[in-house]
Amino acid sequence: MNRRTFSFAALTAAFTAGQSRPAQGAFEITRTDAEWRAMLTPLQYRVMREEGTERAGSSPLDKVYDAGVYHCRGCDQALYSSEHKYDSGTGWPSFFDVLPNAIGTHVDTRFFMTRTECHCDRCGSHLGHIFNDGPQPTGKRHCLNGVSLVFRAA
Repeated sequence: MNRRTFSFAALTAAFTAGQSRPAQGAFEITRTDAEWRAMLTPLQYRVMREEGTERAGSSPLDKVYDAGVYHCRGCDQALYSSEHKYDSGTGWPSFFDVLPNAIGTHVDTRFFMTRTECHCDRCGSHLGHIFNDGPQPTGKRHCLNGVSLVFRAA
């Protein structure tokens, strides 16, 4: 193994270490990789199934403040109410609270930082991350990828 190969392997391990995400079979809704790829765009697949992130400011849902509910694109489970949405100034749709029994979380230590990843607790689709810099009453900021969501107006 040369230095370049070793360096690449070490960086890959650092970026992916600390993942304790539940196994795919742990969710109520499961699909094969081929089924997910058939129903999602390449960006949606990268974000929802590979825990990627959409580019800041790219989601039209960031600026939607109509009354309604945000659902999981993967299984249509209701996740977030528009009553809990706010403009965090980050370029991603942000919420200070979640609907009951809608998401699961796990510790994400990729990229040399510790964050709380959130995913749909029904199908496991990656939604985004939760930070402790949101408004009251929760103090939380659920910073979400718009491609993981579908908005349904009230």
